[in-house]
Amino acid sequence: MDIRQLTYFIEVAKHRSFTKAAQHLHITQPTLSKMVRMLEDELGVTLFDRSSKQIELTDAGETILRSSQQILKSLDNMTAELDDVVQLKKGTLRLGIPPMIGGHVFPSIIERFHSKYPQIRLQLVEHGGKLIEAGVDNGELDVGLVILPIVDEEKFHLLPCIEEQLHLVVHPGHWASSYRSIELRELEHESFIMFKDEFTLHHLIQEQCRQAGFEPDVVFESSQWDFMIQLVAAKFGIALLPGGVCRGLDPAKFRIVPLIQPTVLWRLYMIWKKDKYLSFAAREWISMMQSAWQKR
Repeated sequence: MDIRQLTYFIEVAKHRSFTKAAQHLHITQPTLSKMVRMLEDELGVTLFDRSSKQIELTDAGETILRSSQQILKSLDNMTAELDDVVQLKKGTLRLGIPPMIGGHVFPSIIERFHSKYPQIRLQLVEHGGKLIEAGVDNGELDVGLVILPIVDEEKFHLLPCIEEQLHLVVHPGHWASSYRSIELRELEHESFIMFKDEFTLHHLIQEQCRQAGFEPDVVFESSQWDFMIQLVAAKFGIALLPGGVCRGLDPAKFRIVPLIQPTVLWRLYMIWKKDKYLSFAAREWISMMQSAWQKR
């Protein structure tokens, strides 16, 4: 048994297809089938039920899959630790962030990190909270920033970073532009401009509207908050955004109204995987973030 056999077996189990797994691995299907057969012969068990159109794992296959995944995870951790020893204070930090937070939250922290560790490349990936959580879970990202509550706390460490209230953003001619505050239920008949489904804020606003007794009329969805507010300025609809974003808006083009009853909070947390080895770069970034938010 070797690592390549386990890797091939896991891919077949993942795709439930020798053809798709072979395409993903860039090898021929006969080669892949031969490797899996060799693994089955060596273990003395049948790993896949091949009697139907879509193959399925046998009971033995399910057991071997769990063990194989743990073996490969341990190997990845060992490789990462060795890289830290060999490449001291070098490498890449892959950080997932929601689009709305980069400009008004991180420049100073990124500057400090780069000044202290110029040989570490910081790779920023902009995604919605759901994709960031998935990226940290599957190892594509080292750390990520997500909005609670949609996080599996059993899988991740959580570091609170920002807690801000959502505000209503409207154009100056809107009927609510002169309000000192507004209740969510008063927006029942408004046209909502929201983030796409992959963003946790989309689901947070949708759920709060439902609790207030109505389904929001979403007329446009985007992954970019600056495009959303331009649509607000064009009188296409309203938006609900965190206070930090609202503070940077031009008062000549927008009116910001605090949202009350309920007060909807935007809670930003940094997450990293509990059972995954953290590189030197990731550990230093987390330490710097902890220090930065304790001073706020």
